[in-house]
Amino acid sequence: MNAKSAYRAALYMRLSRDDGAAESASIATQRKMLRSYAAEHGFPVYDEYCDDGWSGTNFDRPDFKRMIADIEARKVNLVITKDLSRLGRDYITAGQYTEIYFPGKGVRYIAINDGYDSDSPYTDIAPFKNVINEMYARDTSRKIRSAFTTKMRDGAYIAAFAPYGYQKDPADRNHLVVDERSGAVVKDIFRMAARGSLPAEIARALNAGGVPSPAVYRCMTHAGLDITRYSLRQEWTGAAISKMLQNIVYLGHIAQGKTTKVSFKSRLTVNNPRSEWIVVRNTHEALVDEETFDLVRRRTAARTCTKRGGFCNVFSGIAKCADCGRNMSATGTRKKGSPANLTCGGYKLCGSGACSNHFIDYNALYAIVLASLKEQLCISSGERSAILDGVLREQQRRKRKSDRVSDLAPFKKRLRELEGIIGKLYEDNAAGRLSDARMTGLLSKYERDAEALESRIAAMEGAVDAPEAAEPASRETLDRLLRQITDITELTPTLLFKLIDRIEIGQGHYEKGEHGRVKHQTVKIFYRFQTQASVREYAM
Repeated sequence: MNAKSAYRAALYMRLSRDDGAAESASIATQRKMLRSYAAEHGFPVYDEYCDDGWSGTNFDRPDFKRMIADIEARKVNLVITKDLSRLGRDYITAGQYTEIYFPGKGVRYIAINDGYDSDSPYTDIAPFKNVINEMYARDTSRKIRSAFTTKMRDGAYIAAFAPYGYQKDPADRNHLVVDERSGAVVKDIFRMAARGSLPAEIARALNAGGVPSPAVYRCMTHAGLDITRYSLRQEWTGAAISKMLQNIVYLGHIAQGKTTKVSFKSRLTVNNPRSEWIVVRNTHEALVDEETFDLVRRRTAARTCTKRGGFCNVFSGIAKCADCGRNMSATGTRKKGSPANLTCGGYKLCGSGACSNHFIDYNALYAIVLASLKEQLCISSGERSAILDGVLREQQRRKRKSDRVSDLAPFKKRLRELEGIIGKLYEDNAAGRLSDARMTGLLSKYERDAEALESRIAAMEGAVDAPEAAEPASRETLDRLLRQITDITELTPTLLFKLIDRIEIGQGHYEKGEHGRVKHQTVKIFYRFQTQASVREYAM
């Protein structure tokens, strides 16, 4: 092909944030240069292809792919770029296009600033240029990663989108603030989980209520996002709920650096161990308190054993093997009237190589724990009266403090007025409406008044620095609530998780008795409010 008029040129432009904001690298400058070069050399332009905001290490660019499609369709047989780095910064892939693909398709390639023309015999420098371009991309990637690490250690949130329940602060894009709509949903999710609802049950309830899933909500609040790229099902799932219930972002902390890219040229990421995560505490407002989060996390981590007939193992995640520390797992039993045995999970899964074959009757453990809890929560009538008196006094104290909050309003209003007056004095003085001597006297007076008000407000705020008081409950109501705690008749997962850290089941042994063998077994109950375990001996 000798006549230049037979060429059908593709003018290709690319720019990414890695290339900086220099005018010499802008799309407008590239377009002007390429058009001028094509006109000067008499190359007819078939089309222009522009990938603005795309990294040179990524060849999956929209307009680059469109240009390749036009080459395949024989619509283009000449490609012109500003330099070799515009084609790409991965020296292997860029070399494949310049050395193999373009020649194989009969396409001439010209990089203006690098003096590269595939029709010229002097193209030996091209591979070295491609290597240098990749080294630039590698160095830029290293600097960006270092900057991101520094920001993460400072507690800045660097992800593209805020987690569900939050939004990025308009004044600081690296700070999270609560999103009222989705934040309320997060609180409901933790509330349901704390009451004992399983993640799958919570997901079904949200879907039935028409609550948009996190992916759908993100696309609703960010124009231009395609929901099909984020979610196929577009609904809540148990897995998504479980992940949320374990995310410390809802405690007001940020955990980042959970994954690492294997290479700056690859999209593949690997998970980092928890010890390498960058965790910064108290960076934003929490949506859930520590107690609720811990209760939900421990319950979610526990294995739920539900069998036919409605049997639910309330000791799931709490009952542990005293020898190996694994959870005790529910298994079948031949004992009449008993729903199950609790067996060491290690022995159940791996046999005697992991642990010994020890178990306990479920009903027996239930009776032991219930009796122990009743003993721990038992209080005398005098103690009950003292507790109620203390709660009532605290209610009255908070009520008095809450009443005094309204007394602050006039003082704060006057302080704002004084601040406005002081600012006006400076303006009048600057405009010549108030002499320096007059301003000095007035300013001294108003500043003394403002300081006195600030001291008084600080003292009053210290006196009322307490949570807003709710309507005081009656003694009868408080007594009824107290009895719900102390007069327990059954065990529930919520009650156990709140009061008990773990229950250790020891290896039993048999002794001969008058009526045959008797099994003796030790059960240790570790309460959250005690430093020493409560030990019970089980025999049957």
